[in-house]
Amino acid sequence: MILITGSSGFVGRHLVTRLMAQGHAVRCLIPAHKTGKLPWATPPDIVVGSILDDEALFKAATGVQVIFHLENAFWWGKARDLDRIELGGARHLITAARAARVGRIITLSHLGAAPSSAYPLLRIKGQVEDLIRASGLAYTILRSGLVFGQDDAFINRIAMQLRMNPLVYMMPGQGEISLHPIYIDDLVSALVACLDRIDVVDEVIEIGGAEYITLEDLIRTVMRVSNAPRMILPIPPYAMRWITSITGKFLPRVMMTPQWLDILASTRTARIGNLFQYFGVRPRRLEDTLVTYMRGRRYTLPLVRYALRRRPRVI
Repeated sequence: MILITGSSGFVGRHLVTRLMAQGHAVRCLIPAHKTGKLPWATPPDIVVGSILDDEALFKAATGVQVIFHLENAFWWGKARDLDRIELGGARHLITAARAARVGRIITLSHLGAAPSSAYPLLRIKGQVEDLIRASGLAYTILRSGLVFGQDDAFINRIAMQLRMNPLVYMMPGQGEISLHPIYIDDLVSALVACLDRIDVVDEVIEIGGAEYITLEDLIRTVMRVSNAPRMILPIPPYAMRWITSITGKFLPRVMMTPQWLDILASTRTARIGNLFQYFGVRPRRLEDTLVTYMRGRRYTLPLVRYALRRRPRVI
């Protein structure tokens, strides 16, 4: 039995689908407010509860051999949500896993994660990594580049932001930092491959896609594929944080969260051959993938719906 936390999120949805298609027994820990609209036609075994609910966690972990820990407050959480859900949730999960004699935890982190990082998101991710390494359980930690796909929360938001202004796009910084985006199917293939590869046990592995790309080139690629040419206006990162903070006081959601800006603060890449070396996965190029689902897609209405929708409910 495989337990997945954060199974209703972007990566979790795809991972559950892949594991079930391969015949694995899958169990998902899902908060009560998310059980009414499950993303799978044939749902897996469901345990209702949150990552902070010790009783639900122990019930979910009982009889489980491997846990994929994906629960996070990555794109929407404030600093206190990151600390409570990511760091506190990892502590609760480790306690339940040890009590239930789970064999291994596989978790997804981010390139640049470090307990000493100046950026809250990466600092919390680094602290979660330390907790898992010191848990006494076998583990695999994948530090991934930005994950993109048809329903991602990064590339699609850039496309939405382009619809906010018909003339200019405000870019944090000068756009010189390098990113290492990875396609969702390639990341899921790596996660699934972790189950059978003994050489990745008790390892922290950094992975990314087929290419490095600067932030400015990434934005221009999205403009080109989504047919939304704009003039790029560089804005100092500190000014973007002020704008984000002020906008967040008036709208339920903002396009650029503080975590967004944490990720774009500096260059974070992995060795480009790691995905194939460790998992035998040949990654797909960014633009070759974007054209399969972004070209011709309308983003104005999704932008309005997103901006006016409630913030995700805090666990």
